[in-house]
Amino acid sequence: MKTRAAILTKTGAPSPYAESLPLEITDVELDPPGAGEVLLRMRAVGLCHSDLSVIDGNRPRPLPMVLGHEGAGVVEELGAGVTDLKVGDHVVTAFVPSCGHCGPCESGRPALCEPGAASNTAGTLIGGARRLHRAGADLHHHLGVSAFAEFATVSRNSVVRVDRSLDFAHAAVFGCAVITGTGAVINTADLPLRRSVAVVGLGGVGLAALLGARVRDAHTIVAVDLSPQKLAIARELGATHTFDAAGANVVEAIREATRGGVDYAFEMAGSVKAMELAYKVTRRGGSTVTAGLSHPQAMFAVPHVNIVAEERTIKGSYLGSCVPSRDIPRYVEWYQQGRLPVDRLLSETLPLDDLNAGFDRLARGEGVRQVVLL
Repeated sequence: MKTRAAILTKTGAPSPYAESLPLEITDVELDPPGAGEVLLRMRAVGLCHSDLSVIDGNRPRPLPMVLGHEGAGVVEELGAGVTDLKVGDHVVTAFVPSCGHCGPCESGRPALCEPGAASNTAGTLIGGARRLHRAGADLHHHLGVSAFAEFATVSRNSVVRVDRSLDFAHAAVFGCAVITGTGAVINTADLPLRRSVAVVGLGGVGLAALLGARVRDAHTIVAVDLSPQKLAIARELGATHTFDAAGANVVEAIREATRGGVDYAFEMAGSVKAMELAYKVTRRGGSTVTAGLSHPQAMFAVPHVNIVAEERTIKGSYLGSCVPSRDIPRYVEWYQQGRLPVDRLLSETLPLDDLNAGFDRLARGEGVRQVVLL
């Protein structure tokens, strides 16, 4: 079948993207679902830094590729062997397909699925298939999803069924921002109740982490960013302190405001400078958690003796250390209960044809979460 999709053919296009047009919106060929796969009618897809980092070349991926990974849609067709979904189900995509039988999957850590990571790196569906084509040539899949399209063929293990009453624009944000940000707090850090927290980087993932800290009743929530707009949103969402990341003596100011630093700091900006700040504002005996993805060659260094003498912990968090089939419905339930106001993260909706301009806004740090409606 034919579907309109956003194809990236080369990285490093100059900004503004609205003029250089790195993403070509055009018709492509999409294969029907094979065994263990499903065909989705995409309805909403979020713009994420993981997409932008492919466009600007910070996250090398095989090209040409149809981008997009934070999506929500409707099941249109089932491949052979898919018996636990039905046509018409509403689903959210998860950007790490899990095989269920590798070492990490068997130990309850599907975010680290080895075949899933290999297929994401290769730009295929899990198992090696490519279902997208143009002019007889294969196109690569982004993180097993390629959601910036009217239709997508994905692995059954890349989708989670959700309540049909959930607005598609809100549902999409659960597929990356919420499971990554909230999951880093709930799963990776296993944040105890009534602790102090700092969040460095207030995009959709960072603000989702802030919401997760509220769920765990953090008594102090420090929000740090370069954007006055995002700092204002953080205050509305429950931050007790806000700081300009570029402010003079910002580390000292945060440590003073928190009486020596926070128990848990979360780096969500995807830069070494942000990670250094998060580490420096973590108190003795505390934990620094990062879900930010900087350039593969970027290095973060700390004094070895500091980790030992202060019993410091540094942890990475991918996919929020989530089990998507368990956590996405749980977070949706918290949203429906009013405990996790994910709708506050949505800053703008746009059509697929305006996608390049949307990535200009994301690169400038404007808004929180833009969502393409299809």
